[in-house]
Amino acid sequence: QVHVVESGGGLVQPGGSLKLSCAASGSRFYNYAMKWYRQAPGKERELVATISSSGHSTTYADSVKGRFTISRDNAKSMVYLQMNKLNPEDTAVYYCNAYRFDAEYWGQGTQVTVSS
Repeated sequence: QVHVVESGGGLVQPGGSLKLSCAASGSRFYNYAMKWYRQAPGKERELVATISSSGHSTTYADSVKGRFTISRDNAKSMVYLQMNKLNPEDTAVYYCNAYRFDAEYWGQGTQVTVSS
């Protein structure tokens, strides 16, 4: 089982940057692919970025490609989402997800608000 906790959300102006962190605890974090999702008010949850268990492979939603970067540190059981050039459409609750073929675990989310 893996327990994940997000942090780093907040209020940022358009064009600004923010870095989200996800701290994982539990067994064999390095066996899990890690994902960041987001959910804006009135919208479905959207997959933003994925990183493989090794960290060698990443994928991004078209809406964030070139602006967001997902990374992980398996030694520290941490996952990060660096978000640059933020715009109001990025406003959402961001969730960290630990995924393996037989299980997945969610954090409680962290609010990101992009507004002037």
